[in-house]
Amino acid sequence: MSIRQPSSHKTVFDFLKQLQREIDAQDLYLELQRRGKKIGLATVYRALKTLHKQGSIQERMSTNGKSLYSATSFHQQHHLNCLHCQRSIVIDNCPINGKLDRWFQSQEFKVYYHTLEFFGLCTDCQEQEAFRQS
Repeated sequence: MSIRQPSSHKTVFDFLKQLQREIDAQDLYLELQRRGKKIGLATVYRALKTLHKQGSIQERMSTNGKSLYSATSFHQQHHLNCLHCQRSIVIDNCPINGKLDRWFQSQEFKVYYHTLEFFGLCTDCQEQEAFRQS
């Protein structure tokens, strides 16, 4: 017997699949409102929580503390995050993907997605810091 998901879950999931980028919950809510979808902010948060638990969407924390969501079918991105200017630079190729896949298989663990985040200073902020120190 399969359990049907509420239509709000489908609305949120379909939007994230179509969007093909990360978005925070409040911006997602506002965009759904602009598109004429009758869905409340609390419902958006509940749908995101459920979809994340199911592995249908991924969540990552931005440098400013916001959760960003995207469909797991969206190309997995990894980031270099600058703690000073809050810029997030996409790493195009995951440097550990093959090793992780083999390790997950050896652990008999099904992975829906993974994240790889590095935190530090971007080139511009490093230069500004060096200038201030001289």
